[in-house]
Parts: sequence; structure tokens; C-alpha cells
Amino acid sequence: MSYRPLSRPPLLRHLTAAGFLIASGGAMAQTAAPTTTLPAVTVQGSLSDGLQKPYAGGQVAKGGSLGLLGTSNVMDTPFSTVNYTAEFIEDTQARTLADVVTNDASVRTTTSTDGFSEDFQIRGFTIASGDTGMNGLYGLLSANRVPMEIVERVELLKGPGTLMRGIPPNGGIGGSINVITKRAYDEPLTRLTTSYTSKANLGAHLDIGRRFGEDNAWGIRFNGVVRGGEASINSGDQKLGLGALALDYRGSRLRWSLDAIYADDKMNDFRGQIAFRPDLTEIPAAPDGRITFYPGTELTQQDRTIASRLEYDLTDNLTAHVGLGYRDNTIEQVFPVNMSGGIDANGNFDVMNTYYDSYSKTLSGDIGVQARFNTGSVGHTLSLGATRMSQETGNAYSPGTTVVPSNVYDPSPLPANSPVRGDPRRSAETTLDSLAIADTLSFAQDRVLLTLGARKQTVDIDSYSTATGAKTQSYRASSISPVVGIVVKPLANVSVFGNFTDGLTAGSIVGPRYKNAGEVLKPYKSKQYEAGVKVDWGRITTTAAVYQLERPSSYADGPVGVPDIERNFGYFGEQRNRGLELSAYGELQPGLRMIASAAFVQGKLTKTLNGLNEGNTAPGVPSRTFNLGLDWDTPWVQGLSLNGNVAYTSSTYISDANTLSMPSITTFGVGARYSTKVAGKSVVLRANIDNLADKRYWLVSTVRGAYATNAAGRTIMLSASVDF
Repeated sequence: MSYRPLSRPPLLRHLTAAGFLIASGGAMAQTAAPTTTLPAVTVQGSLSDGLQKPYAGGQVAKGGSLGLLGTSNVMDTPFSTVNYTAEFIEDTQARTLADVVTNDASVRTTTSTDGFSEDFQIRGFTIASGDTGMNGLYGLLSANRVPMEIVERVELLKGPGTLMRGIPPNGGIGGSINVITKRAYDEPLTRLTTSYTSKANLGAHLDIGRRFGEDNAWGIRFNGVVRGGEASINSGDQKLGLGALALDYRGSRLRWSLDAIYADDKMNDFRGQIAFRPDLTEIPAAPDGRITFYPGTELTQQDRTIASRLEYDLTDNLTAHVGLGYRDNTIEQVFPVNMSGGIDANGNFDVMNTYYDSYSKTLSGDIGVQARFNTGSVGHTLSLGATRMSQETGNAYSPGTTVVPSNVYDPSPLPANSPVRGDPRRSAETTLDSLAIADTLSFAQDRVLLTLGARKQTVDIDSYSTATGAKTQSYRASSISPVVGIVVKPLANVSVFGNFTDGLTAGSIVGPRYKNAGEVLKPYKSKQYEAGVKVDWGRITTTAAVYQLERPSSYADGPVGVPDIERNFGYFGEQRNRGLELSAYGELQPGLRMIASAAFVQGKLTKTLNGLNEGNTAPGVPSRTFNLGLDWDTPWVQGLSLNGNVAYTSSTYISDANTLSMPSITTFGVGARYSTKVAGKSVVLRANIDNLADKRYWLVSTVRGAYATNAAGRTIMLSASVDF
């Protein structure tokens, strides 16, 4: 990459996802012939807060952060990425992370609205909500669901992100999600948004931002949310209390920020998951989306997070940073346990009530330096970094004594819980360390960009008995994960790219349902090969990519029908996903915005234990998924915009044996918004309907067996925003 001497603009200040600032905004701009002076940074395509500019239509940004590799335009990135803007989040009335990322066909959710948590599937592999990064640091956001009121950008990377951001705490390898928290804009902001979600959930969101001092160097942003009432589940009560304070300073060389977040999330009658009995020959029809299988469940979650980051330009070509965050989380649950191994063909099952409470304490940080220099005609962006995430988790499991019969179509209330609620005790300590180096080399006036990097990762896990407190097992392993990426630009608007990534994932701790409960599974490696082409047509960007992604399969050994308590859970064999992805976003014509994508995946089981199910289709992996979203400014009413979206997911198998499958799913959504002035104040009215046809369908997670939840039915959302 070539650079020319240039004084650094004073407003390069927003935190990148992993804290590495490429002062050029990652742009690989063509420059004049090299001079004898060491280069400073050429800024291109970044907003004054360091974020990449929105692309045509405003729904997606021109680029985003890639952790160790810095912030880059998508045309200069050897990976498949999508970066959703605050405008898209607001106009779609996205409530949680799932409402945003599932607009890409390579992403599907395996749990439903108003459930215990949100888990995703990217390129056919599960990604837990707890694997979402906040400004590049793992472990600082809710492991259940991420509220969008604190988020400025959502950055989606498809494929392993180990080099860029280190090991995710829950081991997701299909991709990674990072959110950029809000900062104060240059313009003062005081916005009140009131909302209604069917059936009777009401909310209010206050968003205040100010900058002050010389050159608006200091900023403060506050977001507060209160919400409560029945939403998508009959008689279910959802309450959210959220407060988020963000401070930042942006000087000519020094940039600093602080985030303090408190969230109190409560649900009565949350949407649960349930298994299917192994002797089923056909999956029962999905129940009404407003039913919970377990009336009487309760979930209370509290999160307290504080995080800070400091960046300093040691010279015009050398930037150092340090970031640190801490999160304290507690969860209390009145939790159901299915005692019959799943539902039968008529939806019958037996259920017992329990208390299942837990906590986690997470410290997450990174430190690094980035240098920009030339060696002859070759430009370099050299980054060095280290990360650490240490987490203590604990739980208390108090089973009941009464079992009652129930049915998914007409559920029985959970029986009274007779045991004494215990205090959560330590169950595990996990430390994930890494050291990384990467260099992006630029040749032929930035028409060829070669990225070489490696991250040495160390996984250290101790498991403890919650009954005695004694250490039961320990595991420590290290591995070096290399990355090679290349971008070739035969034309100014065309990027041909390819990459190879090799990631390490921490092994999980086996849950209480299995014979080897408490065992710490060994870490495992995953590999991805990817190639593709991106074309920027001016107002539309299109991408086509092919990939192969493989990792060990996880399931319980032994024949089907044997209770889990008599089987060992572990990694047996391999799952290999090969796919083709197509996407397009931008503005078809002035006032008509589009986000469209398609994904085709062949998921196969290979190297299986004793050859059982060898060559079968991997469970839970759809072979075809499609998304189309349109947003149109109507010509006949100024300020009125209409939108609609459709999502299709093909049928999926729910077991390795491929004997049972879920039918395909097609859902529709529509919406409208009206922007106007009332008494001189800007007002935006929005209305959206999700699952317009009120379709009944199952969502299935196959991480540890097949667990299904009934998807939410038709949901109406109304809101009114006023800027004071």
C-alpha cells in the first residue's frame, strides 16, 4: 500500500472493532509516486467519527472493522462482510441482533423471538449470542440477546474470524458478529421514541448526545429504555430496563472512550425449546406462535458492563492502543425439564419444574500497535496485538419432584417448585489468550493486496464441582492459526478475492444431561477456503463467493433411542460445508433501496464414528436460503416510504440419520414510515408487521440434539420518534 505525506485529520477517532486504527480508513487508494519522506495516512471513505460512510441507499456501510486488520472498505477486504447502519436498524424497528443479521441469506436464527436466548447459524454452523463482540472485545454483551438501542453499527463477517478477533468464548466458527456502540454526533441530539409491540408491549427510548470543547473534542451519549407488557406470547410479560452512557474524547493524536451499560431483562412465560422423541416417523405440526410450551417459566437477567479504550498516534505512521472491559452477569430462572425425552406424534410430553440460576464474570482486553511504511514500491500495514479474555462461570441446579403431563398445543402450567433455591457456585474458569501479527502488502499501486497473518492461541479451562467446589478437570492447549488473503483489482470497480483461515475453538463443558457430564472437551480446529468477486456498479454492489468450511461434529454416541444420560457427548467425525453465496445491496434507482442475497450450502458428515451416517446431510443445515428486502420512497406523498421483505429457508434434517426433516419456510414482512415536521420538530412515524401471513413453523437447533421452538406469529410494531 502506498502512502503520501499528509497531516492526520483531527477527527479520526472512532474505535475499530478490535481497537486497531487504520488511519486510512482501510482504503487502498491510489496515490502519487512514492517520495523520499515516510508516509502519513491517506483518509478516504470515513465519517468524522471514523466509521466508514454509508453506501448508496444508506442501509449498508462501505466497509467496517476487521479487528487486527483494521477498518477497511469492502472492496479491499479478502473476506465476505456486511455492515448494517443505524439507519437500517431504526427503519426496520430492529429490537435485537437477530432482527438485523437475518437479513443476510447466510444467516438464520435457530431460536425465536422472546425465547431464553438468540442463537444464529452462519454458513451452516451455530453461533451463540454470547459470541458477539462489542467494539471488538468478546464477553461484554448479554449472552441472551443484544438490544439495538445501544448499537450504531452491526458488522457481519462470514467465515472464521480467529485471526481478526481471537477465539470467541462459545466457539462459533461459521462467522462473527461485532457491534459498534453509539457515540455522540457532531450535531446535538435529543430524541424520544415511543413504541408499541403487539399484543400490549409498550416502551420508551430516550437518546441524548452532545459534543463540546474545542473542535467538539469531548462527547457524551446516553440511551435509556423502559419497556414492558405482553408481546408475542399469550399472557407473557416482558420487561426491559436499560441505561447506556458513552463518553469519548477525540484529539489530533489521542482518542479515548468509555462505555457503561446496565440492563435488567425480565420475562414471564418465555418461549422455550423442546425435543422430539426418537421414535417419531413424522414431525408434528408447529403450534400457534403465541403459545409457550411451559406456562410459569421466569427469566431474570442482569448485565453490568464497563469498557474503555485508548488510542494514541505515536507518529503519523505508528498507532498504539489498549482496551479493557468487564462484565458481571446474573441469571435467575424458573426452568422446565422435559422428562419424557421429547414430544410424541400428538405433541404430548411430561414436564418437571426446576430452578436453574447462573452467573458469569468476564474480563476482556487487548493491546496492540500498527505501523504503516514502505519498502521500495511495496506498502505495508503491519499490526501486532495481544488479547485475553478470562471468565468465571457458576450455576445452581435445583430440580423439582413433581412431574405433570402436558401438550404443546394445550400446555399445562408448570408444577409448584418444591426445592430450596441454591446459590450459584463456581463451575468453570476459562482463559483465552492470543498473540497475533499481520501484514497487508500493497503492490501495483494498490491493485494487488496481500494479507499474511497468524495468531497463536492458548485455551486454558478448569472445571469445578458445584457441589464440593473441588477442581474436577483441567485442559490447556495452544495452536497457531494462519491466515492468507488476497485481493486483485483487474478493474477499478472489481475485486477478485480469496482467503484461507485456520481457527482454534475452545472445547465446551458437557452438560448435565449426558453420561460424561462436566467433562471438558478438547479444543478443535476449523479450516476455511474461500474465493469470490465483488463488483461496485456505482449504486449497487454485488458479491459472489464460494467456500469450504470444515470442523469436527458434536453429538452423543450410542444408538438412537438410548437416553442421553447413558451416552457420552463429544466430537466425533467431521462436518464439511461447501457453499455458494450471492448478494447485492444499494439503490436500484433514486429512492428505491435493496438488500438481496441467496445462499446454497451442501453440508455433509464425513469421517464419522464407525462410519455411521457417513455422507449424510448435516442436520439443521438448509440447502437453499433467499432474502429480498425493498425500501421505497413514494413519489406521491413526500416523506412516506414503504418497505417489504421476504425470506425463504429450505427444508432441513433434524438428525444425523436423516430420517426426519422440517418443511421449508417462507415468511413475509411489510412496513411504512412517514417523516414530517410537527411544531418545527422532526417526527418519524413507523409501522412494521413481521410474519405477515401468521405462518406457524418450527425453528430447530441441532447443537446437542434437535431442540425446537415455535416461531413467533404475526407481530405488529408501531413507533413515533421526535427530535427536540
